[in-house]
Amino acid sequence: MSSTIKKVAVIGAGTMGNGICHVFAQNGFQVHLMDIKQESLDKALATIAKNFDRQIAKERATEDDKKNALDKISTFTKLEDAVKDVDLVVEAATENIEFKEKIFAEIDSHTSDNCILASNTSSVSITRLASKTSKPEKVIGMHFMNPVPVMKLVEVINGYATSADTTNTIIELSKALKKVPCAANDYPGFVANRILMPMINEAIITLQEGVAGVEEIDTIMKLGMAHPMGPLQLADFIGLDTCLSILNVLQSQIGKDKYAPAGLLKNMVMAGKLGRKTGEGFYKYTAGSKDLVVSESFKK
Repeated sequence: MSSTIKKVAVIGAGTMGNGICHVFAQNGFQVHLMDIKQESLDKALATIAKNFDRQIAKERATEDDKKNALDKISTFTKLEDAVKDVDLVVEAATENIEFKEKIFAEIDSHTSDNCILASNTSSVSITRLASKTSKPEKVIGMHFMNPVPVMKLVEVINGYATSADTTNTIIELSKALKKVPCAANDYPGFVANRILMPMINEAIITLQEGVAGVEEIDTIMKLGMAHPMGPLQLADFIGLDTCLSILNVLQSQIGKDKYAPAGLLKNMVMAGKLGRKTGEGFYKYTAGSKDLVVSESFKK
């Protein structure tokens, strides 16, 4: 366990938030999980328990590990209560700049000068978030990958004013979580999404222009480029609304047309076809089924 971080608050109990909470609790940290709705917190705890059951079935965890981790999690619906007396806050709210700015300003007003404020953002400027606080040297990006309990990488993003002590603490903390930290500087999309999102967008444009079908595009990238998952399936997994949001940030902040989101992506988001979380995107998802079935819209 990191010597300076003992108690952590995670803001947001969605897919990323509950995964981050899971990993911290599994590695011995006290975790305050906060969301504005109790039903979201209850759902998050159920998801964490279910994910532990998967780990137990694969002999990667025990029933005692599950019980000990769940005992370390406390839930809150008020932010000021969740962040009181913690050493680190990890914000994992929706990928909206104005919303995150508001959260960081509020977190700052309820935490000590020594508390590190981290964001799990995949595209929003850490420097911009830090500017809403009184301690910009304590603000950093801690970008986990989905699914958090499985994926090893943590992209550690330094804002303009982030101190070396803050960076070193988060790097050591990531290692204590049995993750592999990689440091990057605060430029749009950082490393992961600056490279990944244009590839996903190009795959969508390739489909949009009729160059090939959904299965063909994904199979070519899996078998030809050794990708574990095709870009269209990955887009569904991330969430098409999240992909669109990140591409909009890249286009607006870098100012180059190559980051402009595909028209098909925009239309699918407007139609509510957001991928796995809504049951349909480029593929159709049925509860309990592991088979990939192409959505009717893209069948020849």
